[in-house]
Amino acid sequence: MTQHTATTDAPDTDFHDLDAYLALPRTGGLAMSPDGARLVTTVQTLDAKRTGYVSALWEVDPQGRVPARRLTRSAKGESSAVFTSGGDLLFTSARPDPDGAEDDDPKPALWLLPAGGGEARVVATAPGGVGGPLAAARADVVSVGADVLPAADDLAADARLRTARTDRKVSAILHTGYPVRHWDHDLGPDEARRFVASTAGLRDEPARPLPAPEDGAEGAAEDTPAGRLDLRQLTGAGRQLFEHAADLAPDGGTLVTTWTVADPGAATRTTLVAVDTATGERRTLVDDPDAEVMDPAVSPDGRWVAYGVESITTPEEAPVVRLGLVGLDEPGAEPVILADDWDRWPTSVAWLPDGGGLLVTADSGGRGPVFLVTFDGGPAGAADGAAVTVERVTADDATFTDVRVAPDASAVYALRTSYAAPSAPVRIDLAAFVASGAPGERTPVAAVALRGPVPPPELPGTLAEVETTAADGARVRAWLALPHGASATDPAPLLLWIHGGPLGSWNAWSWRWNPWLMVARGYAVLLPDPALSTGYGQEFVQRGWGEWGGAPFTDLMAVTDAAEARDDVDATRTAAMGGSFGGYMTNWVAGHTDRFRAVVTHASLWALDQFGPTTDHGYYWQREMTPEMAEANSPHRFVGDIRTPMLVIHGDKDYRVPIGEGLRLWQELLTRSGLPAADDGTTDHRFLYYPDENHWVLSPQHAKVWYQVVHAFLAQHVLDEKPELPDYL
Repeated sequence: MTQHTATTDAPDTDFHDLDAYLALPRTGGLAMSPDGARLVTTVQTLDAKRTGYVSALWEVDPQGRVPARRLTRSAKGESSAVFTSGGDLLFTSARPDPDGAEDDDPKPALWLLPAGGGEARVVATAPGGVGGPLAAARADVVSVGADVLPAADDLAADARLRTARTDRKVSAILHTGYPVRHWDHDLGPDEARRFVASTAGLRDEPARPLPAPEDGAEGAAEDTPAGRLDLRQLTGAGRQLFEHAADLAPDGGTLVTTWTVADPGAATRTTLVAVDTATGERRTLVDDPDAEVMDPAVSPDGRWVAYGVESITTPEEAPVVRLGLVGLDEPGAEPVILADDWDRWPTSVAWLPDGGGLLVTADSGGRGPVFLVTFDGGPAGAADGAAVTVERVTADDATFTDVRVAPDASAVYALRTSYAAPSAPVRIDLAAFVASGAPGERTPVAAVALRGPVPPPELPGTLAEVETTAADGARVRAWLALPHGASATDPAPLLLWIHGGPLGSWNAWSWRWNPWLMVARGYAVLLPDPALSTGYGQEFVQRGWGEWGGAPFTDLMAVTDAAEARDDVDATRTAAMGGSFGGYMTNWVAGHTDRFRAVVTHASLWALDQFGPTTDHGYYWQREMTPEMAEANSPHRFVGDIRTPMLVIHGDKDYRVPIGEGLRLWQELLTRSGLPAADDGTTDHRFLYYPDENHWVLSPQHAKVWYQVVHAFLAQHVLDEKPELPDYL
C-alpha cells in the first residue's frame, strides 16, 4: 500500500509551521450595546516575547457593512466587555492607570470607554482586583466581583490585611471546608464577593453612590475618589460565590446569582438566590437538594429567571440537564422545568426582548445549534404548565456561543465555530426564521458572517463525517479531518483523537487540541463522539455511565473500524491519542488492544482508586462511581497487557488529574507493562513532564514543545521516520 505523506504540491498553511500557528489571532466573547448598534468582541494575539497572549477589544458592525476596528491596546490586555445602559463600554484590565501610582503587581481594574469617544479611564479598583462586571440594561447600576480576605469588612480593610500578609511573607491558608484546590490554583485565603455601584454622574465627576444601606446590610466603602464608582459590598464572608454565575435585573434592583452551599460528605452544590442591590437582603429562589443550578438570566421585564439545572448524579444515574424557570417578583414561587421531554442539554439561555421565549444553545449531533423555546401564555403560562415548543433556528453545521438578541428581535448575534473554522461573529436572521412558518414548522436559517477582526485560516485539508452502528444499535459518529491528496492510491495514516470530559462533544474549534496541526503532517484525524458524549440524547450518556471501559471503548473501536474501511485511510499505520478523560481512554485502549502503533496520553487518569480522593473535587467522583466500579474500570489493572509504545504527558500543577496519576503510570510502564524498560534502562516509552503547567498546557512555547514531542513520537512509531526534537529538550 502506498504510504501517504503531507502533499508536496499543496501550499503550506499556518498549520505547517508551529510558530505561525501560535501567532494566529483568536476571537472570543461578544457584547452588544442596549440599542443594538454596537458589537464588541475580544481578540487574543501573541505578546512581543511570544511567551503569552494579550487580548484587545474590537468593535464589529452588526450590519456587516464596515470593517472591524480596534478599540483598545495595551501590554496587559483587556477583557470582560459589557455595555452600560447609557452605552459606555466597561472592561477589565491590569494595564497601568495613568492617574494612579506605580504598582509592581497591578491587579485588574474596571475601566470605562465613553460612548461618545475619548480615552478609557479607571472607574473602580479593589486590592485583589475586580472581575465579572455586569450592567443593568435600563438603569445606571453595575456590579463587579472582587476577592476579599475573610476578616475584611470592606475593601480598605482588605488592603490592610493583604499588606500585612505580604510584609510578613505569609502564604499559609487555614481551611475550614472543601475543596481546597480548583483546576490549577489553590483556593483561599480570599473569597469572592459581589459589589454594586451607580454609574450615574460618572462623566460629571464626582461619582454619586447608591442609597445608603439599611440597618443590617453590608457597610459602604470609605470615601470614593472623584470619578470612581462607589463600590458597596452586597455579599459577606464565605465561599458561596465560588465559580458563581450572575445576572442583574434590567432595573438594577436585583442581583440574581448562583450560591454554593455545603452538602454532607465534604460536598457542595449550587442554589439560586436574589439579592436586593439597595439593601443587601438575600432570598432563595431555587434550592433543590438533588440538583445544581447554573447560568441565570433575568427576563426583560424583571419578573422571571431562566436558568440551567443539572441533577446530582449517582453511580447508577447519569446527570440530566434541563431548563428551569422561576418567578422573581413573587417570593416563594415554585420553580418549574421547561421542555422536560426535549432530549438535549441546554448550554446557554437568552431571553427574547418581549419575554415571550428563550434562545437556547445545546449540543446536538456533533453541532451546537441555536434553538427557540416558546410557551403559550408567556412565562406565566409556562409556570402554569402551558405547552412549550422547541425549534431549531440555525441550519449551520456549527456550534454557536455568546448569543445576543437585537432589541427589536429581528436578528441574533453570536460567535460561530466548528472544526472548519474558529470562532467568528455572525448574524442570524431571526425575523426570517419566525416568518418561515407556524411554530413547530419553521425552516432553520443559515447564519451570515460579519466583518470580524480575524479572517478564517486556510486549512490543510477537508472535513468529512464517519458514522457506524454499535453492537447495541446505537448510532456512533465522528468528524474526520483529511489531508489534501489523501486517496485510494495515497491513503493517510490515521490518528484517533479521543475527547475529554467525558461529558462533551467534538463540535467546536479548539486552539489547544487542534487536529489540523496533525493533518498538516499527513495524518487523517478521527474525532469521535462515543458513549458519554453530549448531543445524542440522555440514553447515549447513560449507556456509558459508571462503565467507562464498556460502551465508550467499544464505540471508539467501532467508529475506528468504519474510518479504516475508507480507501483514503491507511489501516496499517494508526495511533491513538487523548487528554483528561481522553487520556483515560487511551490508557484503557493501550491495555485492551494492540491495533495502534503508538499511544499518546495527556493528563490521564490511571489508577482510579488513587485518583478519586486526590482530585480537586473528590465528592464529585464519589457520585460517579462506587469503589467496585472504579476498580473494574481502572486502566492500571491491565498494565501487563500494554505492548504499545506510550508517550505520557503531565503537568505538575494539574489539580483535576493530579501528577500522581502520571508518575504512577510512568513507573508501572517501565516496570510492569508488556513493553518494559530494558536492563540498561532504555525504553520505547516517553514521559513529557511540565513542572509548572496545568491540565491544559497553556503557555505558547510549552504548547509548541507539546506538539513537537507528539509529532516526533508518532513519526518514529507510525511513519517509521527518525524523530526530530529541539536541542533544548
